Amino acid sequence: MSSFFYIFEFQIIIKIMDFLSKKIEEYVTIHTEDEPQLLQELSRETWQKILVPRMLSGHFQGRVLAMISKLVNPKNILEIGTYTGYSALCLAEGMQGTGTLHTIDKNEELESFQRKYFDKSPYKNQIKQYVGLALEIIPTIDVKFDLVFIDADKSNYSNYFHAIIDKMNKGGVILSDNVLWSGKVIEEIQPKDVDTPALIEYNKLLKNDTRIETVLLPIRDGLTISRVV
Repeated sequence: MSSFFYIFEFQIIIKIMDFLSKKIEEYVTIHTEDEPQLLQELSRETWQKILVPRMLSGHFQGRVLAMISKLVNPKNILEIGTYTGYSALCLAEGMQGTGTLHTIDKNEELESFQRKYFDKSPYKNQIKQYVGLALEIIPTIDVKFDLVFIDADKSNYSNYFHAIIDKMNKGGVILSDNVLWSGKVIEEIQPKDVDTPALIEYNKLLKNDTRIETVLLPIRDGLTISRVV
């Protein structure tokens, strides 16, 4: 896919919802664990050189992802939607020493950027990159996952869930980003909007599927934690 269409796709959907005042957000960030130096560098370069940098997980959400991963201590991680690699490196912080993080993105133009920072990290030999369509790639990865992070095209969230649920270990955790979609999930749906209805159905799926237990957190644009029972 060309960079033009990739950029266009996200320019029309990225709008981060402010749940808290700026002062409270600053207080929360100040009293949260600092970003590792490598992630500070990655974030800085993303904002300098990559279009739509608001897609980056960022300091606070990144520390949330890292903390969850450390609590789960996964052997195998799957990330659907790599972008510049920030969230992958956060998730890798809790990975077992013999573990592997599989990360998928459809934008081949970002592959070398991601790899540069993966190679600078302690996890360079544990991160496997895939370029292409996640729904085609996931069936080819022959492992069971302990932790999955879904942060790609919203219209396919339910499809991603169905693709990975039988590949999860019991007690495994599925994280889903942007599930509040700038508040659009509680607003009137616009005629040409395909993402909001898809997310509404996805949120219902997570709530009603008896194979998991779910809590939706109002972190940034909404982060759902689902545990396989």
